[in-house]
Amino acid sequence: MTTSDAASLAVAVVQFAPSADSRANLDQIAHGVQTAAERGARVVLLPEYSNVFIDPFDESLAARAEPLDGPFITALTALAERWAVVIVCGVLESTGSGVRNTAVAVDASGIRASYRKLHLYDAFGHRESDWITAGEIAPPETFEIAGFRFGLMTCYDLRFPEVARTLADVDVDVMLVPAAWMRGPLKEFHWRTLLTSRAIENTAYVVAADHPPPLGVGNSAVVDPQGVAIAGIGTGTEVVVAHLDRALLDRVRMVNPALRLRRFQVIPR
Repeated sequence: MTTSDAASLAVAVVQFAPSADSRANLDQIAHGVQTAAERGARVVLLPEYSNVFIDPFDESLAARAEPLDGPFITALTALAERWAVVIVCGVLESTGSGVRNTAVAVDASGIRASYRKLHLYDAFGHRESDWITAGEIAPPETFEIAGFRFGLMTCYDLRFPEVARTLADVDVDVMLVPAAWMRGPLKEFHWRTLLTSRAIENTAYVVAADHPPPLGVGNSAVVDPQGVAIAGIGTGTEVVVAHLDRALLDRVRMVNPALRLRRFQVIPR
């Protein structure tokens, strides 16, 4: 990306705990989006599984999933139009080839970008792949606002730096991460460290939204290209807004041209 005339862009993170009740989730989302927009945000990030979440997963999961042209995305589109924002969240998507964990970016015109989670959470005693079909490797979809290019990744993908690097390879400035980062020993430390690492190594902003406890670790955050958390949430249901600085991003990339100096590229397995 080249330097834009836009000095900054406000982005918001909404941290909340989705339930099995899609209608109740939409009510929480509507409140969060309104709060974010009234504080000046133009992009609003929500957690993974924002449309529906059950713990533990069971056979009802497939019945609760929706296609991307279903009522949940339709409602998000209406919210995006009402508040003149882009809404980004993780959803449980039903497809002809199974249930997917999909991140979507929606504005008044509909879906701007989507991403189906590549790395399913088969770790720490969990088996997401028993219920969810992984996405296929494909060129990243991005969207642009005010001179910033945005890309998507999801939760467990943070542990695989190649995912973020593929976004950097298509000139993404801001990496958006809807998540349901499960609690466990040292998991808060892992979460913060990985968000910071992905920001520093790619000289990009990383914006992440988690579920609050008792399921998630909370600690949703906006991290700048130097690894500084410029906004964050603790363990509650909250909305936080941060301003992304185009001049800072360009300056960091000029002083630390790590992306230009790299000698390896990502090759799919």
